[in-house]
Amino acid sequence: MDNNKRLNYIKEVLKNMPTGWLSITTHRLDIYDEKLAKTQFLEQFEALYDGNNSESAALSELPTAYDYIRLGHPLSCLLEWAIAKANNLKSENVISFSSKTVPILAILRKNALDKKNIQIFYTGELLEFFDAEIVRNIYGYTFDLKQVENAEAISNTNSNPKNGSTIFISQQAEFDTVNLPTEIDFFISLHGDLGSVLVVNGPKNESYISEIQHVRRRETVAMTPDDSLTALRSLVEQSPIHNRKTNVEADKNSVLESIKSITATTTKPLVASSGLSIQYAILMGLVHDAVEKHKGKAIKIIVPPNCYGGTNDQARRVAACLDNVEIVDLLVDGDNDMVQSIDTVLAKIAIEDAIPYIIAEIPTNPRVEVPNLIDLKRVLSQERKTAFGTIAIDPVFILDQTFCPNVHFLGVGEVLSEIRTISFASGSKFPSGGQCTAGYCVGNTKTEALMEKIEMHLTLCDNEATALQYEILAKQLPSMNQRIKDAYSNTRDFVNFINTALPEAKINFVSEELASQGFTPSVFSLDLPTKGNTAEEKETHKRALNLKLINLMITEIPNESKFCVSYGQLKGCYWTIPATSTQGTTKEGDKDYIVRASLSPNMDLELHKKIFLKFVESI
Repeated sequence: MDNNKRLNYIKEVLKNMPTGWLSITTHRLDIYDEKLAKTQFLEQFEALYDGNNSESAALSELPTAYDYIRLGHPLSCLLEWAIAKANNLKSENVISFSSKTVPILAILRKNALDKKNIQIFYTGELLEFFDAEIVRNIYGYTFDLKQVENAEAISNTNSNPKNGSTIFISQQAEFDTVNLPTEIDFFISLHGDLGSVLVVNGPKNESYISEIQHVRRRETVAMTPDDSLTALRSLVEQSPIHNRKTNVEADKNSVLESIKSITATTTKPLVASSGLSIQYAILMGLVHDAVEKHKGKAIKIIVPPNCYGGTNDQARRVAACLDNVEIVDLLVDGDNDMVQSIDTVLAKIAIEDAIPYIIAEIPTNPRVEVPNLIDLKRVLSQERKTAFGTIAIDPVFILDQTFCPNVHFLGVGEVLSEIRTISFASGSKFPSGGQCTAGYCVGNTKTEALMEKIEMHLTLCDNEATALQYEILAKQLPSMNQRIKDAYSNTRDFVNFINTALPEAKINFVSEELASQGFTPSVFSLDLPTKGNTAEEKETHKRALNLKLINLMITEIPNESKFCVSYGQLKGCYWTIPATSTQGTTKEGDKDYIVRASLSPNMDLELHKKIFLKFVESI
């Protein structure tokens, strides 16, 4: 009876759900509490369920689920809740993935760090792209593989290894109830193009949950909203999955050609389920190349400590798993010059005869700074010597150009064309206009062999963009450069207005000279003037002003101004404080408690000026 009630309720929810559950990638931070993210959403959702309330207005008032589609969203949470309830499990014990490989890697990662054994049992054919030897030799994970007829057969094998875990993997046509023997610690059901669902079996394994969710946050995405909706419909109808018709090959070809045109490159671009998915493929592909070509040498991942938190955290997570990989801080903002910092770091790494991989954002986030590109080229191409007098290994420059994806760095004759450089961009920004999370990377002609390795790891992790993501990008990429131009125009106008209205504020934005070179971001950071007798008082007052400004904007212009971390959206204006959003996992001392604003090509600029003037008058 309860199951029928639940399925009927979900059916009504799917009819009445807010459009944003399916169509947006970033949610308002003013109704988002990171510590309570999924639990808060589901607690309030269950209250609606208990009251049999599935009205659109009530569903719209539910708080944000997780922080991005990457980590989770209302429909993935609803799917996990429904599967958990059908199996008398806690909802947090069920975790959905767009990838079919990453849930396996997530468990292997924790066991590797905990030095625990693992056995993987599977029915039918194991995933064709799961290359066990690469997972062992490059990711550093140890495990045993065994094919079985069904879950019950595991009870008759030598399972439950000493100080270890068992995973059972099975292809599933439907989202059914799961009857797991106690010998199985983790069950991964594979659901074709939709992805997979991981069930954590029993209280003894619940310590894995947050670690698994963090892998989903940093190295892949949750089952996407569209695919979660397909899964939920299969669940409520108790029928096999009905995949939507797509033109994925045509859409993919269109996307790849658009990316080549936008970046002025000729090598094959790679498109992943998110910006961090492509970044993970880049890092593991480069590690793989280093292990093959420079066996035994140390790998140094050079990364700014205050850059986007996902980038920073992911690089450190890769290093944590591999003995030969180490993080080196790169100071790039404020009083630190990126070029000088790179020069210093590369000189030290050359002496050590190590392998340097540099990750950097241009322009930087959140201070929107661009280094002198001629000096950058000189420093990156400079030949250095090891302590033994031999020629040091040249660096690979991994460029995050999400803020300015239209700038040509890699094409023939461009500033980084002769230096091994891979550029990537988050697709949830300008490439899709905020309509999907897919990200992409391109390489110059010096990186063709590296790009092959990166593609290998993108495939192994099953992190390629979905059919719908390709469809969205195919529609949005052709207009991207014009949207960038129009959004920059709005931003320059607004920055000039703020300079006049509040000249005491410090604005971080590109100069007119940089803009003439093609750097036309539509984001700026604002260091508001403050007061107080001590540094602490001044900082406290400034932080209060930050929130006062943002709250005024989103209250007075609710249809356009949003408190969220978005950038490159099709319309509106977005406000955030990097220290509490994009720098969430950054060390406290490296965080920026300033206002970051990003403008779109379609917004009421004059109204925003009017409300900003109201803020100025209030202080």
